[in-house]
Amino acid sequence: MTKALSPDVARTATGRGAMLAVLLTAVFIVQFDFFVVNVAAPSLESDLGAGPAALELIVGGYAFAYAAGMITGGRLGDMYGHRKLFVIGVLAFTVTSLLCGIAGSPEQLVLARLAQGLAGAIMVPQVLAVITADFPAESQGRAFAGYGMAAGLGSIAGQVLGGAMVQANLFDLGWRLIFLINVPIGIVTAIVAARVLPDRRDNPRTGLDPIGAVGVSAALALLLVPLGLGHSAGWPAWTWVCMVLAVPVAVAVLYWERMLARRDGSPVLDLALFRVSSFRAGIIAGVAFNLYFGSLMFTLTLLLQSGLDLTPFEAGLVFSPMGVFFSLSAMYGGKLTARFGMNSLIGGSLVTALGLVLFGGGLALSGPELSVAWMVFCLALIGLGNGAVLPSLMGASLMKVRPESAGVASGVLTTSQQFSISAGVAVIGALYFGVVGARGDGAAHAEAMQWSVWINVALVFAVISMVLVLKKIAKAEQP
Repeated sequence: MTKALSPDVARTATGRGAMLAVLLTAVFIVQFDFFVVNVAAPSLESDLGAGPAALELIVGGYAFAYAAGMITGGRLGDMYGHRKLFVIGVLAFTVTSLLCGIAGSPEQLVLARLAQGLAGAIMVPQVLAVITADFPAESQGRAFAGYGMAAGLGSIAGQVLGGAMVQANLFDLGWRLIFLINVPIGIVTAIVAARVLPDRRDNPRTGLDPIGAVGVSAALALLLVPLGLGHSAGWPAWTWVCMVLAVPVAVAVLYWERMLARRDGSPVLDLALFRVSSFRAGIIAGVAFNLYFGSLMFTLTLLLQSGLDLTPFEAGLVFSPMGVFFSLSAMYGGKLTARFGMNSLIGGSLVTALGLVLFGGGLALSGPELSVAWMVFCLALIGLGNGAVLPSLMGASLMKVRPESAGVASGVLTTSQQFSISAGVAVIGALYFGVVGARGDGAAHAEAMQWSVWINVALVFAVISMVLVLKKIAKAEQP
């Protein structure tokens, strides 16, 4: 590996551009791999013999491992350096992607996906930490906009490019290509990251908290695993027992973390972060946003493929305008926030809500006969609004966080986002399946989509209410 740039050189315009490019590449591939498995599910079923439970674990296991390891990944970055942990995470993600691509059985793929999620949990918290700690204030808006754009594009590309790769069957690799494509990308990203990211540690004296790390992971597992597997398993008693047990486990973890902080220890979950009003409001807004976003992506895929009988590639093309307008909006989101403040987030949320209302209204009037053109128009509006909200919301959440806490704060933020996406898929997805029931025809899917859309509208207005709180905080702190 070549020698890393010093922090001073890294803060030049050229250095920041190179840093941002390598950081956003990691964000893109992590999000891409979360959503791409959805379009490959039929191939995994026929080629590997993966049953419903295995498919749930292939998708949900990645999400769980990613969410469960995020806070610890952020803490490790604060301790040992964000550059070092980022490079380790990228290399681990590259190796585990290779293992996914050569898996010969459902069990092997499940284990590889768990490891891949943990690798992402090491890598991604360093992205927001570097932006928060190493980018000057005047450059952070653009950097957060790029983060949001990369995350959104990765989500959309997972549907579009993933469907195209599976259908094209290049080199007779089929679904394996969606994982193997990460190998050359990861190698290049790791080499460039070792050169351009600054070598620094924000809190080298901080220790690890294995009890807290295991406790946080256990509490998340008790919620995420039943939510992910409950529907396909018919919601047996163990799913409800696990979710009930999650509450006392979470309480015990919080008690331990508070006690450790009083002893001047190093709790993995820095509860002092939640005393920062902007961080607290940003977390709530982010949870509401990602509940809506995760459920929309999942239920819309079901509507297009199961209800309207589109191929994975055709369904991916319907998502494309959302990705294009998300990118355009996110590209200028930082400038809009700099000029209009929190009003730009409110405006973006209202545009998203408008797109959802028009989509839900179209389904109510036309049902499964709703034209694809109208869906594309509504999704374009939704993407336009999302791009104005997500990047700026993340920046607002971290605006008052101290640089030495940037890693763990980023871990908490991204953990809450990932959990919210998974919970949105599980809870609103279960409602969707419940409405579809045994009918399974286009009319049933259209009705189910209506229910999910109206819930999503309510979630978007919850985002707006929290943005108003952030606006009040920002106004109160002005000189």
